[in-house]
Amino acid sequence: MEQVATSVFDTMLSLELREDSESAVPDGAETLTATVCLTGTWQGAVVVQCTPEDARRFASCFLGEPPPTEVTSVVRDVLGEIANMIAGNFKCTLYPGIRVSVPSVVSGTAYSMQLCGARLAEQMNFTADGCRLRLSIFDVPLTD
Repeated sequence: MEQVATSVFDTMLSLELREDSESAVPDGAETLTATVCLTGTWQGAVVVQCTPEDARRFASCFLGEPPPTEVTSVVRDVLGEIANMIAGNFKCTLYPGIRVSVPSVVSGTAYSMQLCGARLAEQMNFTADGCRLRLSIFDVPLTD
């Protein structure tokens, strides 16, 4: 997961992403959450979370433009695309033959999100040029 995420950030945003367990996205703070679901021989989801300020800075790096002053549909699209690229690379690396959903992005303060039947498989916190990012992988057991 770390290798995939760092590769996406280096290639698409020209940012060095580093694991940083000490610098987590604050719980209860306003956040943006991008989710991409994977289905097929493995089922699960890739979830990317960050603060609005950090999402605006990621959008700036991704687009090569000054940071937007507010969270716009473009900022949400960029965060969704980051989650999509991580999920796509993750799928190709570990689980060929699965399908990736269209990204969904939610934002707010102290909201909850539930992936029905899923369990948290792995979660890592990262920093990139002062920005914080939480990356989570959820696993959904296959049923017959």
